[in-house]
Amino acid sequence: MIIGVPKEIKLQEHRVGLTPESVQALTKKGHEVLVQSNGGFEAGFTNEDYKNFGAKIINNAEEIFKNSEIIVKVKEPQMNEVKMIRENQIIYTYLHLAAAHELTKGLIKSKSICIAYETVTDDNGRLPLLAPMSAVAGRMSIQAGAHSLEKNQKGRGLLLGGAPGVEPANVVILGGGVVGENAAIIATGMKSKVYVVDKSKERLKQLHEKFGDKIIPTDSEKTDLSKLVSECDLLVGGVLIPGAEAPKLVTKEMIKKMKRGSVVVDVAIDQGGCIETSKPTTHANPTFLVNDVVHYCVANMPGGVPRTSTMALNKATLPLLIKLADQGYKQTLQENKNYLAGLNVFKGKVTYKGVADAFKLSYTPPEQALVE
Repeated sequence: MIIGVPKEIKLQEHRVGLTPESVQALTKKGHEVLVQSNGGFEAGFTNEDYKNFGAKIINNAEEIFKNSEIIVKVKEPQMNEVKMIRENQIIYTYLHLAAAHELTKGLIKSKSICIAYETVTDDNGRLPLLAPMSAVAGRMSIQAGAHSLEKNQKGRGLLLGGAPGVEPANVVILGGGVVGENAAIIATGMKSKVYVVDKSKERLKQLHEKFGDKIIPTDSEKTDLSKLVSECDLLVGGVLIPGAEAPKLVTKEMIKKMKRGSVVVDVAIDQGGCIETSKPTTHANPTFLVNDVVHYCVANMPGGVPRTSTMALNKATLPLLIKLADQGYKQTLQENKNYLAGLNVFKGKVTYKGVADAFKLSYTPPEQALVE
């Protein structure tokens, strides 16, 4: 198959769909890989690196979209890319469609085959292609939050870990999944006082076993979330419903009760955010104020560390890509229900229920769509 890797064009997005090593794995199997010139440069991969591993360097995205059977990206197609997508072309990337009505309509119209990294599952119901970027974003959330707490960033002027004789900052992490666990790793490492809020008693038990007394496991059903939020210095939103819009757990009223200069980092912003006052921002202009609370809502946080992110992502996404290239989408998706869960849009039909529900669109089960 011919696999195309266009340069990412979303603002401040420096990751790339394939590393040179991933290209080599595909070309060794007889596939042709087209990489847009300097597509991996910001992640530290040169055109020569790609050529040495068998890729063909293409000067423009138009040619890649025109000639490729599979398009491999990191972020969702931007609207000028959607115009280049061809019928029956496989689009393999993060899509986050439940928070993107216009993009969803565009992909339906294109009649392409859209497989979203973030809804592919494993046998335990986890999200293995989302996990590496969730881990990066979780770790970055504390880094970003600590910086945003500085006075010159309009924060409270607090050092997250305190100082000798000075209490550390209070960190509240909503969600004990991959984002929450990785946020806790960094927050506890910085000696903060860390609350992890989750509705699963089993998950809270696992986290307590991992972190011991370094965290305060908090059952969401037994705590006054408004009070907890009002007392924190840094609030991290890491709650996700796979493929669906994130639930709004923190209301505008709760934000009003937060301390002046406290910080919100909404990692769930790709799925619409779990904090009512959130709106997407960029690495160039990452924060804004609501009621004197600093909001950090960068929609592609791992794009800020593109080399680490690209390598971590490829370890997760390459196995399915190789199967798609080797045996085609139909056999690959029909053989594996976990891969099938990644199919969001198929030849004009919405095949992921969370997306259909978000926009009140007709839903076609993916297994049905493949045989119609």
